[in-house]
Amino acid sequence: MISFAYKMKPIDRRRLLKQVGIAALASSVPGSARAYATTFKMPASPADALAILTQGNERFRAKRLSSLQEDLEILRTNTLEQQKPFAAILSCADSRVPVELMFDQTIGHLFVVRVAGNLATPATIASLEYGAAVLGVKVLIVIGHRNCGAVQATMAAKAVPGQISSLYQYIRPALKAGGTDLDEAIRENAKYQVALMRASSPLLASLVKEGKLSLHAAYYDLKSGAVEILA
Repeated sequence: MISFAYKMKPIDRRRLLKQVGIAALASSVPGSARAYATTFKMPASPADALAILTQGNERFRAKRLSSLQEDLEILRTNTLEQQKPFAAILSCADSRVPVELMFDQTIGHLFVVRVAGNLATPATIASLEYGAAVLGVKVLIVIGHRNCGAVQATMAAKAVPGQISSLYQYIRPALKAGGTDLDEAIRENAKYQVALMRASSPLLASLVKEGKLSLHAAYYDLKSGAVEILA
């Protein structure tokens, strides 16, 4: 049973889309941004989006990155007025987790939210809902990583400076399944954050039910560079 530190009110999807002015945005996009939309082919399904990320991670592990060969000047220019990412990533803020690099993706492809412990809080869920409902990402992945300091600190439960301990409340429920093993706790935390999003966001849940979005937990190995899809 998942316990929640907060409750989120159901979101009216139509109202959200109306408020952000999707139709107005689409009609006002300049030619350069429209041209960008044709240079990158949006994956047709959540499964295709996940496959692109998996293939990108394989290139990263093999040290054969292709995204760095893109013309960055053109990419910056063509994405000034529009972004159309195909995937959203909830990652830890750890500096050793280079999200775009480890999936071999370039400017405009990933909608990334980062916070210590890759936590599904009201603020991070709201950002991911925007990525899914407004930007139209096909896949959403919560990535935990080897030697995560946030999980390790939660397990130690020692006094820490400032407001760092405020993170613990979002991680503790995952420790029940992970036990005393740090690596297992990190994996369980990623899975717990996904479960938390499914249960507390009717918007994300509806997109998953409609087959427009898939949610996954993953684990990033700092040593090998491999991203393992957990669920």
